[in-house]
Amino acid sequence: MSKLPRLSGDEVIKILVKKFGFEVSRQKGSHVTLVKHESGRKIVTVIPLHPELKPGTLLGILKLAEISKDEFLEALK
Repeated sequence: MSKLPRLSGDEVIKILVKKFGFEVSRQKGSHVTLVKHESGRKIVTVIPLHPELKPGTLLGILKLAEISKDEFLEALK
């Protein structure tokens, strides 16, 4: 089981938009909301714009985005 890399909020947003089809919906303060419409459902996740996200925070983002840790790590390659 691989460790999650330390990424900034901006880097995570770029990955989710480019590789997983999310769109930036809005920003309020230091948090960006991403949305993805998939098979009649709306998937929403919120990403804080911190310089470095803690592993637990990143796992929470991935859970909301319905992306497994392995899928995310594969997209980083």
